[in-house]
Amino acid sequence: MHALQISWNPDKSIDLGFFELHFYSVMWIIAFILGFYVTKKIWKNENQSNESLDSLFIYSVLGIMIGARLGHVIFYQSELISEDFFSIFLPFSFKDGIRFTGFQGLASHGAAIGMIISMYLFNKKVLKKSILWILDRVVIATALGAVFVRIGNFINSEIIGKYTESDFGVVFRQLSETEPRHPAQLYEAFCYIFVFITLLYFYWKTNKSKQEGFLFGLFLVFLWTIRFFVEFVKEPQGDEDLAAFFGNTLNNGQLLSIPFILIGLYFMFIYKPKNKVA
Repeated sequence: MHALQISWNPDKSIDLGFFELHFYSVMWIIAFILGFYVTKKIWKNENQSNESLDSLFIYSVLGIMIGARLGHVIFYQSELISEDFFSIFLPFSFKDGIRFTGFQGLASHGAAIGMIISMYLFNKKVLKKSILWILDRVVIATALGAVFVRIGNFINSEIIGKYTESDFGVVFRQLSETEPRHPAQLYEAFCYIFVFITLLYFYWKTNKSKQEGFLFGLFLVFLWTIRFFVEFVKEPQGDEDLAAFFGNTLNNGQLLSIPFILIGLYFMFIYKPKNKVA
């Protein structure tokens, strides 16, 4: 065994008899708990009520989980619609009997869409500020949550990196492999810690939280720039039709990252709110 090579073959869950506890689900739970704690500090600093914080948490959990689940089913496991429809919305499998499974398939891009929609509804129904005011603050907790989601991906041996072609890397035994790959999930997780700390710094130590859209833009620039560079060592997650259209200079993930980076730069340096937030 080489010093810089890890053989990775963990248990993905613990059988508690009446149900299986999946570590990936545990990572999501940790993300929500820590995210709530971080947002509570911010909410107190903004003199917002505990009632609105409770509503924010409910909207966030529902939006993220429903979005993540539907995103997974639509893009990765559409057969559930006809084969086991109720398992889409419930943590049970009804195929060949009733069995507790937890929500095993959750997609981060679906979670992002669900989060934005839920924040729009939360703002319209409860807070009645600016959607950017909310996004500037919730992205701090989101960055922290992304760390644990990627750790969950690592536990599941998914979203794997390319072969390192050296002694360095992780051998994903669950995939019946013998050669080390880049632990792309951990690269992202580590970088997201940096994003979280940076957002915290700008919120607490500068006046940038008063510049509407800046923190949201900073989050987009950092997150998608990290994704852009990690894609160089990551296996493709699906068809590369978009990359082929542009001559395979960049892969799909990199091409899709560029618009988000540009949007982030726009909110950081160009965007001017029409009305001052109360």
